[in-house]
Amino acid sequence: MREAHIRKRGFTGVHMLVIMLAFFSVIIAVNATMAVFANSSWSGFVVRNSYVASQEFNEKSAQWRAQAELGWGSKLALSDGRISYQLFDRDDLPVAAVKGTVSIRRPIGDSEDRTLLLKPVAGGELEADTALRDGAWIAEFEIDAGLDHPYREIRRLTVQDGELR
Repeated sequence: MREAHIRKRGFTGVHMLVIMLAFFSVIIAVNATMAVFANSSWSGFVVRNSYVASQEFNEKSAQWRAQAELGWGSKLALSDGRISYQLFDRDDLPVAAVKGTVSIRRPIGDSEDRTLLLKPVAGGELEADTALRDGAWIAEFEIDAGLDHPYREIRRLTVQDGELR
């Protein structure tokens, strides 16, 4: 007789309480996990002062346009722990670069960011020693090529087995 009475009760308030607790426990656990990941990854920092960056926008745009009008191109290579960069003019002749820097960073995260001094070697080529782990990188070049402003180029790189892909 007792078994029949238990089967008749069916879905109770205790069942609902257990379901609600389980549901909200999963939501809280996922939110806590995502908050920990967000806090331990990229800070989101882009510029130190967005107002100052906005005021410099027109000047930087004019510099980019003047640079684009030069019609210069570049060649980038990475092998044996060395990154090499060379500029070419519109006639595909090497441009003599005095010196330069390259800021290398991951698209997300700043733990592997570095800035390297590019030193001139034969033929106007610039080189620096660096070892990049596999994956995506962003390289920002600033080259002193005798212009009023440094020649700037930003490249997205994919490294696999120590070489560009």
